[in-house]
Amino acid sequence: MARVLALTADLMFGSRLQGEAAAAGHELELIGDEQRLRARLADDAAPAPALLICDLTDERLDGAAALEALRSAGQLGALPALAFYSHVDVAVRARAVQAGFDLVVARSRMAREGAALVGALIERGAGSSR
Repeated sequence: MARVLALTADLMFGSRLQGEAAAAGHELELIGDEQRLRARLADDAAPAPALLICDLTDERLDGAAALEALRSAGQLGALPALAFYSHVDVAVRARAVQAGFDLVVARSRMAREGAALVGALIERGAGSSR
Protein backbone atom coordinates (compact mmCIF):
# COMPACT_ATOMS: atom_id res chain seq x y z
CA MET A 1 0.00 0.00 0.00
CA ALA A 2 1.27 3.45 -0.90
CA ARG A 3 0.30 6.81 0.58
CA VAL A 4 -0.91 9.42 -1.91
CA LEU A 5 -1.39 13.11 -1.08
CA ALA A 6 -4.01 15.02 -3.05
CA LEU A 7 -4.05 18.82 -3.04
CA THR A 8 -7.71 19.48 -3.73
CA ALA A 9 -10.51 21.41 -2.08
CA ASP A 10 -13.16 19.51 -4.08
CA LEU A 11 -14.46 16.99 -1.56
CA MET A 12 -16.76 15.24 -4.03
CA PHE A 13 -14.06 14.55 -6.60
CA GLY A 14 -11.54 13.93 -3.84
CA SER A 15 -13.80 11.25 -2.35
CA ARG A 16 -14.03 9.64 -5.76
CA LEU A 17 -10.23 9.61 -6.01
CA GLN A 18 -10.00 8.12 -2.50
CA GLY A 19 -12.33 5.29 -3.51
CA GLU A 20 -10.34 4.53 -6.66
CA ALA A 21 -7.06 4.63 -4.76
CA ALA A 22 -8.43 2.31 -2.06
CA ALA A 23 -9.64 -0.14 -4.70
CA ALA A 24 -6.10 -0.18 -6.10
CA GLY A 25 -4.65 -0.78 -2.62
CA HIS A 26 -3.47 2.76 -1.90
CA GLU A 27 -4.44 5.29 0.74
CA LEU A 28 -5.23 8.80 -0.52
CA GLU A 29 -5.07 11.70 1.91
CA LEU A 30 -7.02 14.83 0.92
CA ILE A 31 -5.35 18.16 1.68
CA GLY A 32 -7.36 21.31 1.07
CA ASP A 33 -4.69 24.00 0.74
CA GLU A 34 -0.98 24.59 0.18
CA GLN A 35 -0.28 25.55 3.79
CA ARG A 36 -1.65 22.22 5.04
CA LEU A 37 0.31 20.41 2.34
CA ARG A 38 3.55 22.06 3.50
CA ALA A 39 2.78 21.12 7.12
CA ARG A 40 1.98 17.54 6.13
CA LEU A 41 5.21 17.18 4.18
CA ALA A 42 7.20 18.59 7.11
CA ASP A 43 5.63 16.14 9.58
CA ASP A 44 8.32 13.49 10.13
CA ALA A 45 5.88 11.32 12.09
CA ALA A 46 3.47 11.01 9.15
CA PRO A 47 3.87 8.21 6.59
CA ALA A 48 6.02 9.20 3.62
CA PRO A 49 3.98 9.81 0.47
CA ALA A 50 4.64 7.95 -2.77
CA LEU A 51 2.80 10.45 -5.01
CA LEU A 52 1.39 13.96 -5.02
CA ILE A 53 -1.78 14.78 -6.97
CA CYS A 54 -2.75 18.41 -7.62
CA ASP A 55 -6.16 19.67 -8.70
CA LEU A 56 -5.61 22.48 -11.20
CA THR A 57 -9.33 23.07 -11.74
CA ASP A 58 -9.78 25.00 -8.49
CA GLU A 59 -9.02 28.71 -8.89
CA ARG A 60 -8.26 28.98 -5.15
CA LEU A 61 -5.32 26.60 -5.52
CA ASP A 62 -2.23 27.24 -7.64
CA GLY A 63 -0.89 23.73 -7.97
CA ALA A 64 1.85 24.71 -10.41
CA ALA A 65 3.23 27.40 -8.09
CA ALA A 66 2.93 25.03 -5.13
CA LEU A 67 4.90 22.33 -6.93
CA GLU A 68 7.63 24.76 -7.92
CA ALA A 69 7.91 26.16 -4.39
CA LEU A 70 7.95 22.72 -2.77
CA ARG A 71 10.57 21.39 -5.19
CA SER A 72 12.76 24.47 -4.76
CA ALA A 73 12.49 24.17 -0.95
CA GLY A 74 13.50 20.51 -1.18
CA GLN A 75 10.26 19.31 0.41
CA LEU A 76 9.38 16.89 -2.39
CA GLY A 77 12.67 15.31 -3.34
CA ALA A 78 12.01 12.88 -6.19
CA LEU A 79 8.33 12.45 -5.27
CA PRO A 80 6.35 12.01 -8.51
CA ALA A 81 3.56 14.53 -9.13
CA LEU A 82 0.36 14.19 -11.13
CA ALA A 83 -1.95 17.08 -12.01
CA PHE A 84 -5.38 17.26 -13.56
CA TYR A 85 -6.99 20.25 -15.26
CA SER A 86 -10.13 21.27 -17.12
CA HIS A 87 -9.70 20.06 -20.71
CA VAL A 88 -10.62 23.51 -22.06
CA ASP A 89 -7.95 25.34 -20.07
CA VAL A 90 -4.86 24.77 -22.20
CA ALA A 91 -2.97 27.62 -20.50
CA VAL A 92 -3.27 25.85 -17.14
CA ARG A 93 -2.01 22.64 -18.73
CA ALA A 94 0.97 24.41 -20.29
CA ARG A 95 1.81 26.06 -16.96
CA ALA A 96 1.65 22.69 -15.18
CA VAL A 97 3.98 21.08 -17.70
CA GLN A 98 6.37 24.01 -17.29
CA ALA A 99 6.21 23.65 -13.48
CA GLY A 100 7.49 20.09 -13.77
CA PHE A 101 4.59 17.75 -13.09
CA ASP A 102 5.44 14.21 -14.16
CA LEU A 103 2.01 13.80 -15.75
CA VAL A 104 -0.74 16.32 -16.55
CA VAL A 105 -4.12 14.95 -17.62
CA ALA A 106 -7.62 16.24 -18.22
CA ARG A 107 -9.99 15.87 -15.28
CA SER A 108 -12.16 13.54 -17.37
CA ARG A 109 -9.19 11.22 -17.91
CA MET A 110 -8.41 11.38 -14.20
CA ALA A 111 -11.99 10.33 -13.49
CA ARG A 112 -11.77 7.41 -15.94
CA GLU A 113 -8.22 6.21 -15.38
CA GLY A 114 -7.24 7.64 -11.98
CA ALA A 115 -6.33 4.36 -10.31
CA ALA A 116 -4.20 3.21 -13.25
CA LEU A 117 -2.43 6.58 -13.53
CA VAL A 118 -1.70 6.63 -9.80
CA GLY A 119 -0.40 3.05 -9.89
CA ALA A 120 1.88 3.72 -12.87
CA LEU A 121 3.40 6.83 -11.31
CA ILE A 122 3.93 5.15 -7.94
CA GLU A 123 5.63 2.24 -9.66
CA ARG A 124 7.80 4.60 -11.73
CA GLY A 125 8.71 6.58 -8.59
CA ALA A 126 9.62 3.44 -6.67
CA GLY A 127 11.81 2.31 -9.55
CA SER A 128 13.69 5.62 -9.67
CA SER A 129 14.60 5.46 -5.97
CA ARG A 130 16.31 2.07 -6.24
